Amino acid sequence: MPIMDVRYPAGGLDQAAKADLAKRLTDVLIRMEGGAGTDGGRAFASVLFTAVPEGDWWVGGETGARFVHAPGRFLVHVTIPEGYMNAEHKGEVHRWVAAAILAATGTEEPGAGGSILTVIDEVTEGNWGAGGGVISLDSIAGSVGMSKTGARFDWVRAYFAAKARMLTAFGYPADIGGLPPSQPR
Repeated sequence: MPIMDVRYPAGGLDQAAKADLAKRLTDVLIRMEGGAGTDGGRAFASVLFTAVPEGDWWVGGETGARFVHAPGRFLVHVTIPEGYMNAEHKGEVHRWVAAAILAATGTEEPGAGGSILTVIDEVTEGNWGAGGGVISLDSIAGSVGMSKTGARFDWVRAYFAAKARMLTAFGYPADIGGLPPSQPR
């Protein structure tokens, strides 16, 4: 269920470059899902583009080309379910996003990736929904074809088990959400 919201300077990408970048970032999303190149996996892989007018992008209290470096300034928000990635996996996503943007913009200059900012936003379990219902990480894994018997999902289970222990230890109410239904407290 990951989503990428790509903000870039207006005029920085033509339609062909956007199409190429959308394909590359969709491939990143599929890799993030453990290679779930299934119809279900692709259905969850959303890439949104927002062109930001020059006068609306401020860095260091100023706006304009002075702060735009090749290949241009990009801000990519990657929205994922909580407990979806460990630290190593998040590092891979940062590298994959930068590589996709550099490839789509045809930039190979050293240091050009410094103008690509990636923010990974984690949506707390129970706070993601569609069609009026909650979408759990477990249901996402089932929809995209991610194995629930491998090391990746073992990490997910360990994450939520630790979270359940922490919430219990500190007296949080049992009905606050944030745990999959399969993870009792």
